[in-house]
Amino acid sequence: MILVTGGAGFIGSNFVLDWLRVNDEPVLNLDKLTYAGNLENLAELQGDPRYAFVQGDIGDKALIDTLLQKHRPRAVINFAAESHVDRSIHGPGEFIQTNIVGTFNLLESVRGHFTSLNEAEKATFRFLHVSTDEVYGSLKADDPAFKETNRYEPNSPYSASKAASDHLVRAYHHTYGLPVLTTNCSNNYGPYHFPEKLIPLMIVNALAGKPLPIYGDGQQIRDWLYVTDHCSAIRCVLQAGQVGETYNVGGWNEKPNLAIVHAVCDLLDELRPRASGGTYREQITYVTDRPGHDRRYAIDASKIERELGWKPAETFETGIRKTVQWYLDHQDWVANVQSGAYREWLDKNYAGRAR
Repeated sequence: MILVTGGAGFIGSNFVLDWLRVNDEPVLNLDKLTYAGNLENLAELQGDPRYAFVQGDIGDKALIDTLLQKHRPRAVINFAAESHVDRSIHGPGEFIQTNIVGTFNLLESVRGHFTSLNEAEKATFRFLHVSTDEVYGSLKADDPAFKETNRYEPNSPYSASKAASDHLVRAYHHTYGLPVLTTNCSNNYGPYHFPEKLIPLMIVNALAGKPLPIYGDGQQIRDWLYVTDHCSAIRCVLQAGQVGETYNVGGWNEKPNLAIVHAVCDLLDELRPRASGGTYREQITYVTDRPGHDRRYAIDASKIERELGWKPAETFETGIRKTVQWYLDHQDWVANVQSGAYREWLDKNYAGRAR
């Protein structure tokens, strides 16, 4: 079996669902269930004997030790993280605690578990750490895309905390011989994405007739990766990745934020036209940029393609259409995640930014 941490979040829940669609190896899902952890994402697995859930924190070493001893997983895949740049600006402490201290405690537990394995079990055990392209910093317009050899230059409390966790994972391999793998992915999008991130926020606000807030000039460039492509990459790295190596995972889809919002608006115009007959682009509102906003990210995913044979199956055009249609088909899910705390967060982050 495998242990997945953070498996009720956006990427984690998609991974658990994807994993059990393609094989029967059981999954133990550990998630703290913070604001972005949502067991409704995994409702279809209720009663599935291949799946079990435990609510808990990766920083709870006693709990992790107990789970590892009881279930003896052959792999641990670590998705658990605070992951929103804006939230890290408003409250960096939680990011330090989860992404750095939590990863340290998880590594300590996994190290103890690894030493208890016999030689055959040690040979197949893996710890896969899921990270982000933001650890590499920001690119200029004509800079080459991030490679695994790029220097770390994080620019936000979020990316700095993830960079620190990456360094800890690397250190536990080189110091203790822990068989680790690290993936650094570009911006994910797709089903079950909490509506504080760009694409789901635009969909939800557009349908509600609310402003579509665009930071600055909207020309910040990101590489967009459909979430199920990311899931298949992680499975590929877990199966065939070389121990101690890092693999960048990207969608080969560099696009400015404004183009993303235009694409969402145009699809909504087609799939759910406004009653007024106007276009959703009319709801776009430019707001003051966030502090230290990185201008461009781009992933060079040639290593994982060259060495492991992985490449994304979705283009941006196919992936964004699937994403918009999913949100249109799952309005109950959207309503359920829009708690009072979520609305308070949006008010806090965007209040006073109008210009």
